[in-house]
Amino acid sequence: MSKIITLTKADKNGDPCNTVHPADIIKDIKPKDIEGVNLLFINMPLRETAVPNTTPEGPLLMATNLRDNYGVNATIVDLNAYRIKDETANQRNLPNGRHKTQQEACDLIEKHTKIHGEPDVVALSGMITTLSWQETISQFIRRSLPNSFLVSGGGLATDLKTGLFNYIPELDAIAHSEGDDVIVKICHDAKIIRQNGFNSALNSRKLDPYYLGHINNRHRLMYAGYRPRSLDAIPFADLEFLREDVNGFRVLDYYLGNAVWGMSANNSSAAPFTMTISTTSVSSRGCPFACNYCDRQAQGERNWGIRSAEHIYAEMIHHFMKYHIDFKGFPDDNFAVAIPRIEELVPLLGPLGISWGTHTRMDEGADPRRIKPMAQAGCIYIGFGPESANAKDLVAINKGGHTLSNGFEECKVFGKTYNFPKSMTIATRNCLEFGIHANCTYIMGIPGQTLESLKDTVGFMAWQEEEYAKYGIPAEAVNKRMFTLTAYPTELMKVPIVQDKLRKVFGINFDPETHMPICDDNFHKYCRELDDATKIMHDPLTGEPLNYSDIPIDQFLQAREHIDSGQTLKILDM
Repeated sequence: MSKIITLTKADKNGDPCNTVHPADIIKDIKPKDIEGVNLLFINMPLRETAVPNTTPEGPLLMATNLRDNYGVNATIVDLNAYRIKDETANQRNLPNGRHKTQQEACDLIEKHTKIHGEPDVVALSGMITTLSWQETISQFIRRSLPNSFLVSGGGLATDLKTGLFNYIPELDAIAHSEGDDVIVKICHDAKIIRQNGFNSALNSRKLDPYYLGHINNRHRLMYAGYRPRSLDAIPFADLEFLREDVNGFRVLDYYLGNAVWGMSANNSSAAPFTMTISTTSVSSRGCPFACNYCDRQAQGERNWGIRSAEHIYAEMIHHFMKYHIDFKGFPDDNFAVAIPRIEELVPLLGPLGISWGTHTRMDEGADPRRIKPMAQAGCIYIGFGPESANAKDLVAINKGGHTLSNGFEECKVFGKTYNFPKSMTIATRNCLEFGIHANCTYIMGIPGQTLESLKDTVGFMAWQEEEYAKYGIPAEAVNKRMFTLTAYPTELMKVPIVQDKLRKVFGINFDPETHMPICDDNFHKYCRELDDATKIMHDPLTGEPLNYSDIPIDQFLQAREHIDSGQTLKILDM
């Protein structure tokens, strides 16, 4: 590998977003400056076992804005939109179908560019779990489209920043954080480079302030994205970009017909209702809280902001009129932070009769000032992420503050007395009272977690079953699946036991100054192993499992087996 770029080199060198908002950098770029630029977004595949039900809103928002306000020719190839049902899928036990193979994906991109023309910009989008995909696609793009400006944005680029150049040397640039504004500058720079060449573009200073230098034998840029100054000023994402691919596959129809939440979604949600046509969009970005395991980087980091009630209403009306939706999903994590907005939604969304769902925190769910008006506005589903019902486990992942803020409640389940956080019990009862389905997700493998503390969480699942039964809701509507704690490049990686395990199992090296991973070969192997968060990660050479908890490995694997076989409550008998 060439010169090693550390994970946080961008921050050490002075991140432009810390001093200059990208809106100020692009304010003098006029539509005539980038009109006619050909831009191709490529969205990477995600969890293969789950059907695609959330349209790629980031690329859609940027493509819509560039087309409508700048005259850019934007198109999207969404590689996550495919679940192919064939003999290969059957052999791999994928009832929902498989992803395209990497060769099939490259063939699709090649045909797309022949029909839509050679792109000036190819923009890759995907989470950190898509590293191997982005490596393959980048190699293909560089071979087949050598003159295209190649940039990676989204979760992977935001997590690794300039360290990504170590793993994908074909890249010209990375764009971290929110890309709504910097994508305009990317199109501007790509056009200048194509017209005048890199050296001339550099000498003109028109690539400022994002040019980094000549790194590992290539000119490199890092675009520092940030929150748009007004989320309401951004045009609604035009879903018609996904209407049909170049092979005639009806991509958008497939998305619209896949349930956002529920057992069929296979995304750790369980719900006693169904939907036929649904769309998704975020109502807020970022998160003001600091749970140490959460990889929130590409969704606004800790910079929280919301769309107005009127903006949400207008988009819901648009989707209802155009697509006849019967459900709307808002998959952001912090819908209920602002009580005034919830109250404003009641007279707007309530009369529409369109069901919707979202996510929020359990201490907010324990507040009827939030839950009652949400129900009045049509909300029938809230996804909560308590992660654990044990106080010590919650503190270990820096989630104890708000979850434990209401104290504890003694509850008897199967003859045993538990002390559950009141935020969890009250939120569950509030939702039941107001007709909202409360779906909880959980994590096993928390640092310091014991088998007994894991049983507290499983006990809460059993308690939920009993509460739901009082309302005639079947036990199957209680989510009993659990994620295995996965260490992404977050504050969790600074926890000593996590660092020790990562050093031992994957040989990961940490920067002594930042305490974050160095983007070397070992971290590269680790990132390529990241996948579905339900799986236990193993050392690819030795097969050693990665377990941060204090649960002995034989019990840890047995508990995981119970969960994966749909028999989570058996953990109580261990």
